[in-house]
Amino acid sequence: MTANGAAGGGGTTRCLIVDDQAMVREGFAAVLAAQPGLLVVGQAADGADAVRQARHLRPDVVLMDVRMPVMDGLQAARQILSGAPGPARPRVLMLTTFDLDDYVYEALRAGASGFLLKDATAAELVHAVRVVAVGDALLAPSVTRRLIADFARRPRPDPPFPITAGALTQRETEVLRLIAHGLSNTEISSTLVIAEQTTKTHVGRILAKLNLRDRAQAVVLAYETGLVTPGESGPARTNLDAGPHS
Repeated sequence: MTANGAAGGGGTTRCLIVDDQAMVREGFAAVLAAQPGLLVVGQAADGADAVRQARHLRPDVVLMDVRMPVMDGLQAARQILSGAPGPARPRVLMLTTFDLDDYVYEALRAGASGFLLKDATAAELVHAVRVVAVGDALLAPSVTRRLIADFARRPRPDPPFPITAGALTQRETEVLRLIAHGLSNTEISSTLVIAEQTTKTHVGRILAKLNLRDRAQAVVLAYETGLVTPGESGPARTNLDAGPHS
């Protein structure tokens, strides 16, 4: 069953683990296999094998290392996400370390739904897989800060399309700005003094109106179009390093 089925509460999320280190693959596989509703359908040691297995096994979530022989994780993610039709397209969760900052932006551009630090705990691993399986993005605050710093270092390209005044309501624009600053739904709700369900509704409408896959793409778009600029001060935050935010 697909991740959409799993999101409905009665399905199984099929996972493909891609890493050139056997101990990492086997360790992640053992953790996920022990969880209800999660099924490890395959393991791959390089990007090329990952592309082949993804086409054959049709996983819901691909845990993808960045640096691998034969084909790296970024190229593999592009091929997997561009080759599968919409309903069958898996979610890609990139496995990264703090010294891979330069890959963050390109991974988001490739269509990755989030990032997981390779030293994550078992609970963080399971949480990350479940978050992206239901269609949300997962950006840890530390990764979001690095993404913003990366934008600050590079010239802003011509935007793919402008966020016009009529595309989003004023409230939706406010929510998009806060998403780009790395705030979770709970933090956005607190900042704007609105119910969390209302925030979720705004986020859904933003993604639909701008034809975006998830929050990760929303962050990229907000910076590329100049809606938010590097160095712009965001709202005060709490528990900035508390862990992943959906």
